[in-house]
Parts: sequence; C-alpha cells; structure tokens
Amino acid sequence: MASKQAAPGTVLITGTTSGVGLYATKALIDRGWRVITANRNPLRAEQAATQLGLPLGRPSQLQHMHMDLGDFDSVRKGVKSLLATLNEPLDALVCNAAVYLPRLKRPARSPQGYEISMATNHFGHFLLIQLLLDNLRKSNRPVWTGRTWSVESPRVVILGTVTANYKELGGKIPIPAPADLGDLSGFENGFQAPISMASGKRFKPGKAYKDSKLCNMITTQELHKRYKDSPILFSSLYPGCVANTKLFRNTPKLFQILFPWFQKLITGGFVSQSLAGKRVAQVVADPQFAISGVHWSWGNRQKKNRQQFSQELSDRVTDPLTSKRVWELSMKLVGLN
Repeated sequence: MASKQAAPGTVLITGTTSGVGLYATKALIDRGWRVITANRNPLRAEQAATQLGLPLGRPSQLQHMHMDLGDFDSVRKGVKSLLATLNEPLDALVCNAAVYLPRLKRPARSPQGYEISMATNHFGHFLLIQLLLDNLRKSNRPVWTGRTWSVESPRVVILGTVTANYKELGGKIPIPAPADLGDLSGFENGFQAPISMASGKRFKPGKAYKDSKLCNMITTQELHKRYKDSPILFSSLYPGCVANTKLFRNTPKLFQILFPWFQKLITGGFVSQSLAGKRVAQVVADPQFAISGVHWSWGNRQKKNRQQFSQELSDRVTDPLTSKRVWELSMKLVGLN
C-alpha cells in the first residue's frame, strides 16, 4: 500500500528575517509550498530570502507582508489585507516571531501599553490566531491515503521553548527565574504601567520572555481543548537549541560567542538553523505530525537521525484553571472580549 502523501499548501509564517523562520520558509518552499511571511520589515525579509537563494525562480511561491505583532492595530490591518488577497484559504499558520530583550533596565511598551515581550510573543500571536481561525477551517489540502484522496487537516504551529517547560532541566534554570505566571494578577489588573509581568511582580526582562513562551504553549493546549471538533490541528514544538540566531542579538557579546560553543560541546543541545527550519516544516506538512495537542521535541541532547516524540509538559502548561484564565484574560487584553 502506498504511504500517505499530502499535497503542498499555503502557509503564513511570522518572523522570517533570520533564524528558524527564514530556514523554515526555505524548507517549505523546497517542498513546493507557497509561503507568506509576516514581519515588521518586509524588505528585510525579502533581502534575507534572496540571500538564501529564494524564491528560486518561483516568485509566486513567496510573498512578504507587513505585520508588527507588538501592535494589535497592525495585526488587524495585516490580516484584513491578507484575507482580501487570498485566492485559497491558508493551510497552516506558523507562530515563530519573538523578541528577547534580557538587558532592559525597565520595560519597553507596545502601542497598547503592554510589556513588549508579552505583547509581541504572546498577545500578538494570540490575536493573529483568533482572526485566522475561520479562514483556516476552510482549508482543503488534498492528501493521498494510499487508496483514495482525502483532505489533510489545517495546522496551527507555535514555536515553544525548553525554558518554559518545568518538566525539563532547561525549564528549571533559576536565572533569571523559571517561567511562572503566578496568580495572573498582572493580566487581571490590565497589564498597563506600572505592571509589566503577568504575575504582577517586579520586572525581570529575561523572565518576561520565558513567561511569554509559557503563554504560547498554554495557548496551544487551550486551542486543542476548545476546538477539538474543529478540523484544525494545534501543536507546538521545540526544534532544539538554535544558539546562533539573531534572537540573542541583545545579549552580551561574550554570551553570543560562548553560548553556541557551550550548547555544541557541553550540553549537546545545539541544532543548526537549517535543521531547525526543516523540523518546523515537518510539523507543518508531514502526515505523521497530524496530531493535535502535542508538543513535539527531538530531545535536549541532539543525536543523529533522532526522531520526534511528544514531550511531557509541566502543570504550568497544562493546568486547566490556569489555561482557562490565560485564555479569557488574553481575549480581553487583545480586545476580543
């Protein structure tokens, strides 16, 4: 019997000017997918793609659009423009973009007044997903099941991190502090200045990033629960430690030099940008990843030809009461409730 094979589709990826998003774009185009990128600077995204050899003579496969995830007005405007120009529905959404600003002395704010890491990494993606759910439901990407043609489920894929999962060693690192949303009083009280953390406690820039990624992973699990009767599959992934990306450009120079070396020689967690991009493409496109509610991982120590597995998540991600409150408060803070 022939194996299950799905046709290429159309995917929207956020954050593709460098790193995992850029290489995921390449991996999906290599598979025949049409990729739409969403970035604060579409020109930089286009230049980065060109330097990588894209669109490989097939300009209809690659389109760049403006969207600043830290600005809800920009997200709404971008989605409106996108939906007005799409001839076919999206088949997948990849929430990849992130900001990491560990050296800030005081919180930077989004146009809506929210701490910028949470605004960009969590709230912006949360709003984007909500605005695109109806379009994704209409996806009809064909798949050959071995005997007949069927329809492959659309997918929402969110990039997670080991530092947001307390079940893994990386999630227990005490500096600056493990990801923890506390009692969510910061969200509950409006998340405006002087509030800068979900817990309402003192601002810690590195922890603000971890907390935003924890919210990303909580969102995946809550989407899976709330839309279990939907055709859409929701998953997150940790592709390994891509220690040499521009995500770390705001860290000290010495850290930028030593961190990749440490991950390669000491922890064994290092993966290349190219391999990480290919893993994202697998989760987006391959039939064996068509399982909702899974956090995909390849392990914290990388081994050649290692296969993916479903990573166990801590109760900070899966606790139903916390997940429900994060969802409801996020809906309110992005203006959908």
